[in-house]
Amino acid sequence: MLILDEMQSRGHEALTLLHHAPSGLRAALAIHSTVLGPAIAGVRLREQDEALAVRGALALSESLTLKAALAGLNYGGGACVLMMPEAGVEDPHAREALFRALGRQVQPLASRVVLTEDIGVTPADIAFVAQETPSTLGMNTDTSSITGYGVYRGMKAAARYALGSESMRGVRVAVLGVGAVGRTLAAHLHREGARLTIADERPERAVALADELDGAVVTGPQEILDTPCDILAPCGYGHSIRSQEVSRLQCRLIAGGEHHPLSRQGEDAVKEAGIVYMPDYAINAAGLIAAATGVDATQAAERVYQTVARIISTAEQYAKAPHVVARRMAERRIDLIGSLGRA
Repeated sequence: MLILDEMQSRGHEALTLLHHAPSGLRAALAIHSTVLGPAIAGVRLREQDEALAVRGALALSESLTLKAALAGLNYGGGACVLMMPEAGVEDPHAREALFRALGRQVQPLASRVVLTEDIGVTPADIAFVAQETPSTLGMNTDTSSITGYGVYRGMKAAARYALGSESMRGVRVAVLGVGAVGRTLAAHLHREGARLTIADERPERAVALADELDGAVVTGPQEILDTPCDILAPCGYGHSIRSQEVSRLQCRLIAGGEHHPLSRQGEDAVKEAGIVYMPDYAINAAGLIAAATGVDATQAAERVYQTVARIISTAEQYAKAPHVVARRMAERRIDLIGSLGRA
């Protein structure tokens, strides 16, 4: 990947590599846009190499820009992807050192970036970051469970367009990835009577959840793409559905908590296949809304529901694909608000 070409094609402002040998900090910090305000950067921690960390930070930060814009927040988009230290972070002092090192490295960028939790990171980790920089959000917010509930509410709004009803009773939903967000989503769907198929790259996690949710069927992460279902809900780490795999899908709607489950080529492929795609930045914003504004889970999820409803209403009015409408709505707000500073 030619990094500068990638940044130019996506419209990124900056990419910074962070390093602190004693704590094991190695991270890619991407700032996509600060047009609407400082970039909210979700912090992720997982085992991956440098190329994946950079690619993930660039993709995630663009998604955060669109998410904040659609949600009506005065923030831009960023992402901070941490590579797992060789020594791990099981030692609590090592974990503290890692996240305080991150906070200290980001402090000079405090006017441009705000860090919040994402996959593999907890509110306690962000509290460590906050000891070194004031530019944090979400320390006191259970963003994962709020995000999961918001995805559930947004899915119902999208189902009204794709399936003709927002009721989940008897609806076949395949959930790919049952981490914190996927588990919460599955629990809400099960409570309403959905017929669940679940998969995770850690099979024991899917089996454990199926034991809790009576009737849920477990399959493999690849096999779930071939599962006949009404809704496919990707809730993994990103790019769960490759463009060449779209022909395998047997769903009518894709709606889940995962950031960028599809590439732009994949989006074109699902549109061609007649599958409705509600993009991640429209449907998984509840946790971000709660962290940024202080509203509770119900209020944050209702904002997601209203956003998705507005997208599908416009899609119906202009006979456009919902994911195309969602991106144009986000970009329009960025252009309009951004123009105020150029008047």
